[in-house]
Amino acid sequence: MNCVVLRPGDVSLAEWRAIYRGAEVRLDPTSGAAIEQSAAAVERILAKGEPVYGINTGFGKLASVRIEAADLETLQRNIVLSHAAGVGAPSPVAVIRLMLALKLASLAQGASGVRPATTALLEAMLAKGLTPVVPAQGSVGASGDLAPLAHMAATMIGVGDIFVAGVRRPANEALAEAGLAPLVLGPKEGLALLNGTQFSTANALAGLFEAERLFQTGLVTGALSTEAAKGSDTPFDHRIHALRRHDGQIQTAQALRALMKGSAIRASHLKDDERVQDPYCLRCQPQVMGAALDVLRQAAATLATEANGVSDNPLIFADTDEALSGGNFHAEPVAFAADMIALAICEIGSLAERRIAMLVDPALSGLPAFLTPKPGLNSGFMIPQVTAAALVSENKQKAYPASVDSIPTSANQEDHVSMAAHGARRLLEMAENVVGVLGIELLAGAQGCDFHAPLASSMPLEAVRAGLRAQVPHLDDDRHFHPDMQAANELVCSGGVIAAVGAVGLPGVD
Repeated sequence: MNCVVLRPGDVSLAEWRAIYRGAEVRLDPTSGAAIEQSAAAVERILAKGEPVYGINTGFGKLASVRIEAADLETLQRNIVLSHAAGVGAPSPVAVIRLMLALKLASLAQGASGVRPATTALLEAMLAKGLTPVVPAQGSVGASGDLAPLAHMAATMIGVGDIFVAGVRRPANEALAEAGLAPLVLGPKEGLALLNGTQFSTANALAGLFEAERLFQTGLVTGALSTEAAKGSDTPFDHRIHALRRHDGQIQTAQALRALMKGSAIRASHLKDDERVQDPYCLRCQPQVMGAALDVLRQAAATLATEANGVSDNPLIFADTDEALSGGNFHAEPVAFAADMIALAICEIGSLAERRIAMLVDPALSGLPAFLTPKPGLNSGFMIPQVTAAALVSENKQKAYPASVDSIPTSANQEDHVSMAAHGARRLLEMAENVVGVLGIELLAGAQGCDFHAPLASSMPLEAVRAGLRAQVPHLDDDRHFHPDMQAANELVCSGGVIAAVGAVGLPGVD
């Protein structure tokens, strides 16, 4: 998907995923009429001379302060500059591009009162690769993602910094070199730009898309580990899972059966195997991974709805010339979705680490200790398993629900907040940890299968093993392990593991 045409209120999850992965973005031109009508409604509301929050009043606790007409432009500029108070490292460019697209799609629904020039600048920044530098910390996920979105809005008026082709540039210079003029904000526009859940939602969507890749990769590495341990595929029998009825479990078992179909390793121990049952990390993959898939799908449904909604305040209804104040900026739905994604990511990694631990233990796997032909002289996979355990433990700490926390802000005017921003922001860090775990499992599973030569696994799993072996040879004697892990991690991150299984259908979140 090289270019996504944003249809405000009707953008698919696949299209948001494509934008996150780098697709170009343009706004459906038919949205222009709604934008113009909304901006005209703001002018008519102002002409009435009545106080309207965010248009001719102060903000938050200062909402009772009336602002004169001569100061309305300054009011909107001031809110952007004063609210650009984030701290921490810059957010990833891919996340902020997605945030810009989310904000553009929201404003273009004609309920925010911005002018066509404002949405046009957002669209142009996306088209020309101008990505605002947005500090990662500073939002509590209510009254909108104020600080992060204010940093975005500041670049639109020529203040702050912008990434251009990976280089950080002053915003006014970056705009000028791209042939763009900074905005002079009209009534309501500053508030419309920095009020909303787009920062939290962009981070949550990014976490969801990475979690989906980890889930699918974990099915492949899990099947490879099952083969390495000469585990049984009987627990994946469709009749078992049909009786429990969970869709994720049923589809996960189906994928595992397909991944192992035709394996000579499996055929070699169909009969006269003295083992009665495999450890849970093998036998219960459909139940654990299936539950993770169901949770990810529930989070995906919530985020798809949020991404297509309007979450700033007040909202403009052009048909009646009303500005209605509400609380759509409260990001509780996003916070709950982020917490669900965090739990799923944590469990995907946790189950994979247990499989690694099983493979390095000869009493459980039947393989040489630590997957090395000469244990004692060589340590083999001893410390990579320790690394996987460390990453999983770190994720357990990060998986604590963010949505159960709240701290009053704005002099108690905003007395309950969602904490969606950092609940969503942690997801990419958690996903990176699981990349490391799955990379180690990929190496360990392939090493374990090597010991069964000349028996081969299934065609899909042999394709995965061949892809790895093209970069990482079998481990005979100890060598510098880190480069092997880096190569395996790259196969996980790039989707190479998923691509290698070809026609095997791996369930996703859509």
